[in-house]
Amino acid sequence: MTWLRALKLTARSGLSVERKRLEPLIALRGAAGLAVVIGLSLTLFGPAVAASSAFGAYQAAIATFQRSWRPRPELAIASGSSLAVSTFLGYLTGSHTLLFLALLSLWTFLAGLSWAAGPTIGLIASSNVAIMLVTVTLPTSVAAAAGHAAMMVVGGAVQAALVILFPVRRWGAQRDALADALAAEADYARRLRHDPLADFDPEPLMAARDAATITPRQARTRPAELHGARGIAERIRPVLASLADPAVGVPEEGPERDRVRELLNAAAAVLDAAARAIRHGEPVRIPPAALATLKTPDTEAILTGPADRAATRLAALLRDVVETAGKPPEGPRTDPEDGPRADPESGPRPEQPPPHTPLLRPTLPALIPAALRAMRADLRHESPVTRHAIRVTAVAAAGYLLGTWLPFGHGYWAPMASVMVMRPDFSQTYSRAVARFGGTLVGVALATGLVQLAHPGTGLSAILAVLCAGMMYLLMRTGQMAAQACVAAYVVFLLGMGGEQWTQTVPERVVLTLMGGVLAMIAYAVYPAWETPRLRTRLADWLIADGRYAAAVVGHYADPAGKSCPDVREALLAARDARIAWLEASDRAKIEPVRHRGLSRAAATDAEEALAQLGRVAMLMEAHLPERGATPVPAAARLAKALRKSTEQGAKAVRERRVPKWEAVRTALEEWDGEGVPDRVVRRGAGLLLTTLEEVSDALDTSPAPMLVDGSESASDPSKSSGRQGPEGPAAR
Repeated sequence: MTWLRALKLTARSGLSVERKRLEPLIALRGAAGLAVVIGLSLTLFGPAVAASSAFGAYQAAIATFQRSWRPRPELAIASGSSLAVSTFLGYLTGSHTLLFLALLSLWTFLAGLSWAAGPTIGLIASSNVAIMLVTVTLPTSVAAAAGHAAMMVVGGAVQAALVILFPVRRWGAQRDALADALAAEADYARRLRHDPLADFDPEPLMAARDAATITPRQARTRPAELHGARGIAERIRPVLASLADPAVGVPEEGPERDRVRELLNAAAAVLDAAARAIRHGEPVRIPPAALATLKTPDTEAILTGPADRAATRLAALLRDVVETAGKPPEGPRTDPEDGPRADPESGPRPEQPPPHTPLLRPTLPALIPAALRAMRADLRHESPVTRHAIRVTAVAAAGYLLGTWLPFGHGYWAPMASVMVMRPDFSQTYSRAVARFGGTLVGVALATGLVQLAHPGTGLSAILAVLCAGMMYLLMRTGQMAAQACVAAYVVFLLGMGGEQWTQTVPERVVLTLMGGVLAMIAYAVYPAWETPRLRTRLADWLIADGRYAAAVVGHYADPAGKSCPDVREALLAARDARIAWLEASDRAKIEPVRHRGLSRAAATDAEEALAQLGRVAMLMEAHLPERGATPVPAAARLAKALRKSTEQGAKAVRERRVPKWEAVRTALEEWDGEGVPDRVVRRGAGLLLTTLEEVSDALDTSPAPMLVDGSESASDPSKSSGRQGPEGPAAR
């Protein structure tokens, strides 16, 4: 992609406003905390201290809005305290330019490196550095600086107290995440009726798992309907896919397919009803037609073999979903990853796994050493996070020196803008730079016009600042431009409360904000961390993860252990993480102005589809794992070993720009055929695994096909000349 097109796309992204669900009560709570802090500070200490404490409360409220499934008071306190320390140290060194520049560089480098610990910590640290550039100019003495710092801590404490005292829609985020996962599976079931090979995005299930990861204190108060339903939802997806897929299910047309369509439609209705019940905390109301379909006694007469087993298991899982969503479970509150309870009327009771403890999220003190380890692990020059830290440090120092040298005054606007817009990847840095400048123009224009008309005093300026902050809290998820416009107006009113006239802040703010954004964009162009050269590594990681997942599933046919297979579950989660990492990297690479360097967009797309097929085939085989005590399939052990070793070697070949080979997998399948196969699902699934692996090689093989005498392409490779269909037919998408 050319630079011109990349800039156009990132600019459009930065200026776009998205339609998101607004949460006015949460925004009102944050604005109320800010109003309390400003009011107390104005009454007790005056406008200057009020401005400092307002910045602390403002940033603390933003910290609670970050990607956390439940607002954590600890984040607000940590944000206010870290800003207080930064402000106090900054004031002590502020009178010595070189000393302050050294402190700014150190603080900025650590803030940039903190992105290794996660986006929440990185954003809080970067915001603290940016706000510190403003707050160090407000105190007039060391004692005053200590007072300002103390009030910032108070601002964070006030926001934390409001989160505890006035929770808004308690457990609402977790309810929504679980309901979204069930609703996504309902939509998947409906799509399978018309397209038996329909794709499924596991993102809702991953979000539900992340939402279910809670602290020990939260585990004691979690609502009953949030226990266990996610584990059941995870088990439903492969059953739905295996019931619909012609390779391991029923023919594409006929009475069996009609019965499968009825079951899928009923499953969608039940899942939607459970999703509504969990989202709103109400009893489950299942449509009578869906109940009638699931209770039809002629299932065994129509469906046979693997399809009958899948239908029976689906009915049991749906009953467990309704039971879990509709009433409290018996026994201890756990979040089982596997093995739902079964209705005695549904037939044999599925194997019961041992109970699992809830997924626990570490407390804030436990996060500190983990964050330090992550930062230390990323402290290498080739790491994108380290390159970001170096880049943002250089830009902040240069922006501060330029701002001080220029005759505008308030030179901190340039480095503040740079720190706020810079991110480890190209697209976010450029889109945020455009959004910040556009939002600054809008916010400053509106705030200036209001100041000119109303000439607000200290009290009215404080009220207007609180209103702008509340609008920012409300609109911050809808787009950067809207949020930055509110921030610009907030800062103008807040500094106006301290006695600064709009003519002292607006012109230089616009010019210096533009300069800071330009510096950030130039820095990324000069010292980039492109994602495109790392695409092959991401693809290789996904190949290894998918191979281990498939090997874990196949291995259990040689050693039947029932439905409770922790190793399969862990391999599946690792494969999902690798898939998401690839998708995120691929999306970033698509708008980078660099060449593909050995992996074209077409090859990347084809390889992505093939690896998605590989994971789906393994999932189909997982849906039919044998019960404990079933007849082992010894050949499956050899195939599992070949899958694991071959995908590791194939990943190495991908990194080295070679085409992977799968002779070991093919040999294992040939040996398997010589021993006989007791179940057609097992052998068909194994054949599809090889087919998808060959499709990966086809996607990465960029060598020209051999030509015949008449100039046409050779058809010596049937997998290439027939739309990439292997001996088992079209691979499952």
